[in-house]
Amino acid sequence: MRNSWLFGWLLLVSWMITTPVFAQEEQEAIPLLPLKILHAEPLYIDLIRDLGAHKGEREWNVGAALVDRKDYNSYEMLIEYEWAVMDRWGLEVEVPVTIHRLNRLAREENANATLPSNRIESLKLATQYTFLVSGKYQTSLAVGGIVEWEFTDLNRLNSRNAFKGVLLNPFFIAAKRWGPDWHSLIYTGPRLHRHFYDTNWQLGYEVNTNIHYMIPGSRHFIGVELNKLLDEGHFSMIIRPQMRLMLNETLMVGIVPGIPVKMGNDRMSTFVRLIYEPPHRQKH
Repeated sequence: MRNSWLFGWLLLVSWMITTPVFAQEEQEAIPLLPLKILHAEPLYIDLIRDLGAHKGEREWNVGAALVDRKDYNSYEMLIEYEWAVMDRWGLEVEVPVTIHRLNRLAREENANATLPSNRIESLKLATQYTFLVSGKYQTSLAVGGIVEWEFTDLNRLNSRNAFKGVLLNPFFIAAKRWGPDWHSLIYTGPRLHRHFYDTNWQLGYEVNTNIHYMIPGSRHFIGVELNKLLDEGHFSMIIRPQMRLMLNETLMVGIVPGIPVKMGNDRMSTFVRLIYEPPHRQKH
């Protein structure tokens, strides 16, 4: 089985290398538009919109994940829409959903095992502004914020009790291209979380670091995303090797396994993201 997986990954990488489908320096094709540097965007904690996005650009994302937890499996799904309302300023709306199922071992050994409730997780609203695009240093800097309104569990959801908490996440992004093919990016900021039945705020801090290699002459890439979180004095990190394949000029797919550094309740995971970018034409 292990050899089969290795052969499959090698086959995908070979296909990526031999199938260039998209010119990287897209800003050179339309010189009237403001400078936009093409950066490799992480696939799990993705950006609100491309750094330096041009007005009118938009994107649909559909994602699905399987997370192996101690006694049960979680099936996570999301749909998101992002668009640039003006040059360098992007907005996003996302709705994630989670469904839980006991695994076979828990069913056999623990008849009283309980599950978390299935949930429409939240209504996530986000904004991002790229305040610096430097062609000389091949660097983009951005700031933004996420407001995530958490829904009540589905079995308790009603019109008077729709939301049970809120999460605020201001963030800073720095991205750089190292030559034509290598990309690095850091996404970092605090996470302020409050349940409405509690007056106290919980404070966490996340640092997501990324490095990617983009196949020359294409937008295929391979890389790794390191998601680090310090929450109430507890540190966790998940390593997410990843691959993005461009199927045509408007459609891409990302494949992301997740490997926790320390195995606890959350264990191995697999995430797939389907990305659709409608054609964009704009005159300045």
